[in-house]
Amino acid sequence: MNEAEERVVPKLIDFGAFAEYRRMTNVDKIGRRALANNAFDGILTMIGVLMGSYIGGIQEARIVLSTGLATCMAMGISGAWGSWFAESAERKQDMRELGQAMLRDMGQSKHARASRFAVVVVSLIDGLAPLVAGLVAISPFLFASVWPNILYTYVASLIMSFFALFGLGAFLARVARESIIRSGLRMILAGLVCVGLSFLLNTKG
Repeated sequence: MNEAEERVVPKLIDFGAFAEYRRMTNVDKIGRRALANNAFDGILTMIGVLMGSYIGGIQEARIVLSTGLATCMAMGISGAWGSWFAESAERKQDMRELGQAMLRDMGQSKHARASRFAVVVVSLIDGLAPLVAGLVAISPFLFASVWPNILYTYVASLIMSFFALFGLGAFLARVARESIIRSGLRMILAGLVCVGLSFLLNTKG
């Protein structure tokens, strides 16, 4: 590595500055909120896919899996893309207001670098949270061939979804310093409501 490269690498990968950027932008709090909201959306969306497939009489695991994977990818792209543009717009507005208040261009300041860091982090969380959560919920369909009947796969996916919801509730309980059991059960209740409404809509139809 030549001298020019040695000067560039530390500048591009300045891990030591990340902690300061996190503090400056309050990205931890924003990231936790984005993680919880988007993971919750991902799990409930997969429960909807599962219930729609089951009620629709789909017996081929391949169809359920491909539908679920396509939905997961769509949620991930939507989350990351939407967050990037929304967060970028808000952060740029903040930089403009700060620049006007300080009577100088803030484009290359530490605040601007911290702002760009926050945009990347929040966008990644917004994209990965529903994608990963959805994949967890649909994962039993990857092993559908080991079950004697596809009904077992549907049940296993719902159980995985409820476990994921409970885990998300436990995570939020740790943040809020509340009861893990109570918070987890509240999350599971949302999943049960989705299942119940799915059956109710089918009955009404």
